[in-house]
Amino acid sequence: MGKILRTQKLTTFSELLIVIAVIGAILAGVYYASPGIRTSISKQLSGMEVNQTDVNNVTNAEKIEIPSKDISTEVSEKPLVRIAGYAWNAQSGIIVANGGPKTTKGSLMEKNGVNLEIIRQDWLSELRNMQMKFIEEFDKGQAFPSSDKSIFAVMIMGDGAPFYISSVQKALDEKYGKDKYHLQVMGVVGMSYGEDKLIGPPSWKSDPKSMKGAVISAVLGDGDWVTTVNYCFANGLKVNPDPATYDADAVNIYPSENDDYIKSAEELIKSQTTGWTVSLKEVVNGKLTGKTVSRKIDGCATWTPGDKTVFDKLSGFIDIVSTKEFNNQMPTAVIGVKEWATKNPEIVSNILKSALVASNQIKNYEDWKVRASEAITDTYKMETPEYWYKMFKGQSATKNGLTYNMGGSKVFNYADAMQYFGLTDGVNRYKSVYNQVSGYLKDLNPFGFNENVGEVVPYDQAVNLFFLKNINDIESTSADKADYSNQATEVVASGEWKINFNSGSAEISSTSSKEVEKIYNLLVQAENTKLTVVGHTDNVGNPAGNLALSKSRAQAVVDYLKQKGIPASRFQLVDGKGQNEPLSDNNSAAGKALNRRVVITLLK
Repeated sequence: MGKILRTQKLTTFSELLIVIAVIGAILAGVYYASPGIRTSISKQLSGMEVNQTDVNNVTNAEKIEIPSKDISTEVSEKPLVRIAGYAWNAQSGIIVANGGPKTTKGSLMEKNGVNLEIIRQDWLSELRNMQMKFIEEFDKGQAFPSSDKSIFAVMIMGDGAPFYISSVQKALDEKYGKDKYHLQVMGVVGMSYGEDKLIGPPSWKSDPKSMKGAVISAVLGDGDWVTTVNYCFANGLKVNPDPATYDADAVNIYPSENDDYIKSAEELIKSQTTGWTVSLKEVVNGKLTGKTVSRKIDGCATWTPGDKTVFDKLSGFIDIVSTKEFNNQMPTAVIGVKEWATKNPEIVSNILKSALVASNQIKNYEDWKVRASEAITDTYKMETPEYWYKMFKGQSATKNGLTYNMGGSKVFNYADAMQYFGLTDGVNRYKSVYNQVSGYLKDLNPFGFNENVGEVVPYDQAVNLFFLKNINDIESTSADKADYSNQATEVVASGEWKINFNSGSAEISSTSSKEVEKIYNLLVQAENTKLTVVGHTDNVGNPAGNLALSKSRAQAVVDYLKQKGIPASRFQLVDGKGQNEPLSDNNSAAGKALNRRVVITLLK
């Protein structure tokens, strides 16, 4: 989710996109006029941390009366607060806490004195405009901005927060002066758990290296893009950062029309059924060859109902990887205006409290799940309660012998939220996600992020946990601990990591500190996986010594990850193969470098 750069119309707050489009047009002209010039080189980076703990606590609680569908009169005289977000099932907890789009009688929001309106808005540009409108009215002295086009907070995918917060911060600084107003993540209320996914042929799952040279349609920068990039990097695949070019040695990501995730699905279908192709400039080793190639779309990154659309129309495609494997990657983040929130902390904390309590009711009681699906339908004005109920749980189906999965969301109770930020078990999962995506933005530079936004707002400035910690009268449980006792057999991903060691030793070189940090972040995001770590060497020295050295180097990586907080029970195998399984010949420095590696495999 996230639709990072999706626009509906040109507005004051879409100026970044105009600049990007102009730059893109200029660069396109240069591409065609000057074949052979150097362009962006495909990147092979470390992926996001995959943490094996599945954040899913259930706190025993007495059943609360289900909210009615009648609008509350008790809070109607209180100031109205608005929040807007995408149509997405992981928001079920906060929506049913409100009883629907507006606060209803008997709802938790009513009980906690909150008059809340939840607005569906699928265009990120409009979410940004509405939040900027709120700040404009607040800046003019309105204590509670009241126009229909103003919202205090947005609910978007948390892995999209680095881009959203950073790009809006740039606009705020330019309009009001540096650091007068800020957006911050103030809490999380749910999680994608399978709904967001990469779709492709089964070979991509059995042999990820077969993705090399593929073209995948996606919304650049959004959460599905992140899932795809994670999968590539975890399997040692390069990603071409330039959507206008084609690199046969990398995975190429094509920007779907209008930055629309449904178009991602439709473009795959059109390409596979009609032979439709896209024209891309050929690149070899980061250099334009002067040739243009026509390529079909081979896969797509999308979410419900895009996934259902693909599986209904095409045969021979499955979900390759999803947020069920990268289970900590995509939270439902509430991003609010810091300066307003600090003046109204009780309202913000009570919104979060209501959502987290309702989520725990959903976890405990079936009729709360049913009522949540009704509230979702009323709020989004699409599909039926039965549809949302089924897709919340996730659905599997089989077509021509291939099984695929659709949907899958979770809601967060108080224990989940506290654990996700590491407040109960010391593992800050969201910080790993935020920092990893921040690195992707800088390294892959989607839509000229570096030139047009400039820098990512650091995690410590972008996340404010005061309002979550300010909740002090809610039932909770201690954090769940992951169970790694069972043997894992199914490979999720297997990547060869270029970790440098001091010559002849198992000491990790300081030049690889960034690399191993990225590995840690990847492992936190896929917290539900077990791990094997296997070291390899070149043929310098004797075989027996190299075997021992490869094992020591694998153990050094494990020791680093354990020191960072990855539990020892998560490592299913730590071993070394010495010089026995080279990737390349050892007759050149380049070949030897390829053979010196540590292979980390994620299993479930």
